[in-house]
Amino acid sequence: MLPPFTEETARLKVQLAEDAWNSKDPARVALAYAEDSEWRNRDVFLDGRDEIVGFLTGKWERELGYRLLKELWAYTGDRIAVRFEYEYHDTEGQWFRAYGNENWEFDERGLMRRRYAGINELPITADERRVAV
Repeated sequence: MLPPFTEETARLKVQLAEDAWNSKDPARVALAYAEDSEWRNRDVFLDGRDEIVGFLTGKWERELGYRLLKELWAYTGDRIAVRFEYEYHDTEGQWFRAYGNENWEFDERGLMRRRYAGINELPITADERRVAV
């Protein structure tokens, strides 16, 4: 899907991103990003696919049982805004739920050139989980 986005193509782009992230395959996820993509993820700033792969590899080594939901918030031209939540547990079995927003900007090839994510997280019990596994 190439910009400019329609509601249909924006929703599909969001679903493809959700599917890729839920694969927990850093190399697969990184293919959606431009070679020189810029990221802000919480307080971490990344440049390029290699850094993205390294970041995601470490993330999914720590965040076990990871499951993500993404929802289209808004779109225009070459940009998409997404609301998301995900759950995971650490090596000690403590569960967490994270909420946030992402702002995406795409190049003319449909690759994401910028991703800015603001994320808040809280501990939950296993009984409070609501993101289907």
